Amino acid sequence: MRGIKKTLQKAWYLRASYLMVLPGLAWFILFRYVPMYGAVISFKDYNLKAGILGSPWADPLFKYFTTFFNSPYFLQLMFNTLILSVAKLVIGMSLAVILALLLNECTNKYFMRVVQTLTYIPHFFSWIIVYGIVLVFLSESGGLINQIWVKMGFGTIPFLSSPVYFRQVLVFSDVWKTTGWNAIIYLAAMTGIDPSLYEAARIDGASRIRQMWHITLPGIRPVIVVLLILRLGSVLDAGFDQVYVFYNPLVYSVSDIIDTWVFRTGLEQLNFSLGAAVGLFKSLIGIIMIGGSNIIAKRLGGQGLW
Repeated sequence: MRGIKKTLQKAWYLRASYLMVLPGLAWFILFRYVPMYGAVISFKDYNLKAGILGSPWADPLFKYFTTFFNSPYFLQLMFNTLILSVAKLVIGMSLAVILALLLNECTNKYFMRVVQTLTYIPHFFSWIIVYGIVLVFLSESGGLINQIWVKMGFGTIPFLSSPVYFRQVLVFSDVWKTTGWNAIIYLAAMTGIDPSLYEAARIDGASRIRQMWHITLPGIRPVIVVLLILRLGSVLDAGFDQVYVFYNPLVYSVSDIIDTWVFRTGLEQLNFSLGAAVGLFKSLIGIIMIGGSNIIAKRLGGQGLW
């Protein structure tokens, strides 16, 4: 402690930097850590009038956890959540890396900027706007694709109301919205690769594909691993905003996820204890996934978060 105090006394710029950190740290504590106290309502029969402290403890204590686990929809909710989340993760990350590799190899900088701009603009669209765009193309009654399909002599395809197609619509609309933005991270990582490695590879006669495979991909592997670990931490978040905007009772069997079920059966019915219990369950799973994936990444010779 004395050494740190002497360092701060000598270096005024360190004191200034710590002072600049304080507002952000205070915001993080106030809005991220203090609300964790509210998780106690997972174990209480929460009443709005009585408040958190005045509400009685649930009997049994894990009443709302067992309510969720014993729900007839539990397995279906878990399957839908995992299949959507994993599909978005695998397809989204893969396409983002591929897009970043292609943009990095583009020699026409003007074309590169145009493509990059067009691909990351959808990130700024709300899911309401994205749903409107999807509706224009995929609506069974007047969608552009169905109109073309009918003129070709075929019947309409119920993209938005059939369990056969709806899950694919969710995944690829999410990929369209997020791929360009996610590719920026990988492009930024590629700028840190030593250019001399590419020069040596060209001298040895390596093709562009070989350079991407043996230099670029290994160079951004730490970033891919870190992002993968972070995404695994939210594997039970399949995108409430998107699903809630897109889905309807006809496709509940393939699109009803944990968050939408909690919203309908918990929050709409003012059952806050059930919602908090499910949120705490998801957080515990997220912590386990982050810790486990970090250990696996380090044992495989990669770099983890810590």
